[in-house]
Amino acid sequence: MSPAHFPNPSTPISNKGPLRVLLLENIHASAEKLLAAEGFEVERVPGALKPQELTERLRGVHLLGIRSKTTVPESALEHAESLLAIGAFCIGTNQIDLVASNRHGIPSFNAPFSNTRSVAEMVLAEVVVLTRQLFDRSREVHAGQWRKVATGSHEVRGKTLGIIGYGHIGSQLGVLAESLGMRVIYYDTMTKLPLGNSRAAASLGELLAESDFVTLHVPATHSTNMMMGTAELAQMKKGACLINASRGSVVDIGALAQALRSKHLGGAAVDVYPEEPETNSDGFLTELQNLPNVVLTPHIGGSTEEAQESIGREVATSLIKFVRSGATTGAVNFPQVEAPLIAGTHRILNVHRNVPGVLRDINRIVSDMNANIHAQVLSTDASIGYLVMDLDQDVSAQVCDAIAGLNSDIKTRIVS
Repeated sequence: MSPAHFPNPSTPISNKGPLRVLLLENIHASAEKLLAAEGFEVERVPGALKPQELTERLRGVHLLGIRSKTTVPESALEHAESLLAIGAFCIGTNQIDLVASNRHGIPSFNAPFSNTRSVAEMVLAEVVVLTRQLFDRSREVHAGQWRKVATGSHEVRGKTLGIIGYGHIGSQLGVLAESLGMRVIYYDTMTKLPLGNSRAAASLGELLAESDFVTLHVPATHSTNMMMGTAELAQMKKGACLINASRGSVVDIGALAQALRSKHLGGAAVDVYPEEPETNSDGFLTELQNLPNVVLTPHIGGSTEEAQESIGREVATSLIKFVRSGATTGAVNFPQVEAPLIAGTHRILNVHRNVPGVLRDINRIVSDMNANIHAQVLSTDASIGYLVMDLDQDVSAQVCDAIAGLNSDIKTRIVS
């Protein structure tokens, strides 16, 4: 990345005065409570913002909180001179330009754990719903029809659940499924420790061929894009069911609809889609509508009150720790640094371009001002370096100003 793509040296940012927080998309009140308790000024907006409107609203904002419907492009970050960090109050962060926020010295935090149980429980419920065709029977009774039949209805005990992506959600789902007497196999691109009696499949093809239910729990990446297409669906057992509560980009919806119409697959449950409405008032169409034994839900895998409250606390806590101490543990796009505060010192946090000589230049500034460094931690990635430095209080402001004036500087602030 050439230096021209990085922002110009910054004006130092101080923690003096209240920090402004913008929370979008009805983020749970647990987040506002924690942030307000820190003395931050919190503004809540019920829905998502378009990129242009977001750009305007970010002026003077220090912390931004979003969920899955707000896109944060580089064009918005370029004008957000006060922005310190972004909190994604969800698991996914693909709605944020993470490369650009990295270059602008803005770490992005998410909630990788808080809605794990909620998603796992919903998927397990869908396994039972699909194998008993409960939605079809319910719809028929609502329409005044009485079809008491057992054909095509089965117990889940003894059936095989194939989990693609054995991370936080996938592994917990496997434990829950075993409690119902199911056999569990999984496939992951990384070696994972199996929980309970789960076992790893040697290949994706092996998992598809053996599973009565296939459930997806993978991120949206280049390698997972349309990973379940015509060829992969054809490898599944005849009559098997597919469940997707991960990302809409991983399943070819047209191919899935065809596999259901041809009765190669016995059913499907889909919670995420390639294109989703921005608000609850928008209409929605998909090829999967009105097909038999198909459960369609509006991206609600993690939408329980317990999960949203937990997510609010988890992400808000990460943002507070970053503001107060510079801790970036858990940031998805930033070097990981977490160091205890030292009494009687001021902490300087500096994000700079990862070029030779930066630490030399910073230490020279400290030396020329006869300052004493009590602690110093530097961590880098391919593009940036992140320096946390504790030093004497009487010269901290001057040192901070001088570091912010270096050509390598991206963002510098002082914690006092």
